Amino acid sequence: MTDWSTLWPVYLTSIGQTLWMVVATLVLGGVLGLALGVLLYTTRPGGLLENRVLSAVLNVLVNFVRPIPFIIFMTAVAPLTQAVLGTFLGTPAAIFPMTIAATFAISRIVEQNLVTIDPGVIEAARAMGSSPWRIISTLLIPEALGPLILGYTFIFVGIVDLSAVAGSLGGGGLGDFAISYGYQRYNWVVTWVAVLTIVVLVQLAQFLGNTLARKALRR
Repeated sequence: MTDWSTLWPVYLTSIGQTLWMVVATLVLGGVLGLALGVLLYTTRPGGLLENRVLSAVLNVLVNFVRPIPFIIFMTAVAPLTQAVLGTFLGTPAAIFPMTIAATFAISRIVEQNLVTIDPGVIEAARAMGSSPWRIISTLLIPEALGPLILGYTFIFVGIVDLSAVAGSLGGGGLGDFAISYGYQRYNWVVTWVAVLTIVVLVQLAQFLGNTLARKALRR
């Protein structure tokens, strides 16, 4: 039998830790990924800030980090996490590698969405004398806002997955709850409660993302 009188506080704490990891990663990685994605797009040949060397370096860096499985990446950057935060265990320490991984994943999504913008619109803005920064802030990002919201919603699901992996390596959250109190104790009820909680969180995020994207696309 599952003693929920004991597990309930742990379960609620785990939800809070997962939300903290996911939201912090989405905010930090979202901002850094947006900046990196804009750089990837604008420094490519023919871009607003064309710089072939920087573009090549950024592409190599993104292509190097993105394919690494997160469980390996998290252990590989543990010394860096230790140096920056003083520890590589716990929820705050999990956010650090999660943010790095999310930054590179988001950057590609941002770049791919910016590529879909009609080049003629950008050329018209350049012909009118608009600065690159003005074009980026008032044209590129607003034009791609709807698809970007959908992209960030997709990334939210990926970050939830990262949080579960982080939990298995001492990061806390629902991943740790499912493994420590479910899988390792052969308590499948606890495991499925954690699974269903994650599904609900993802569905709520997907609904919110779809709603915001529809509003942005109707502008």
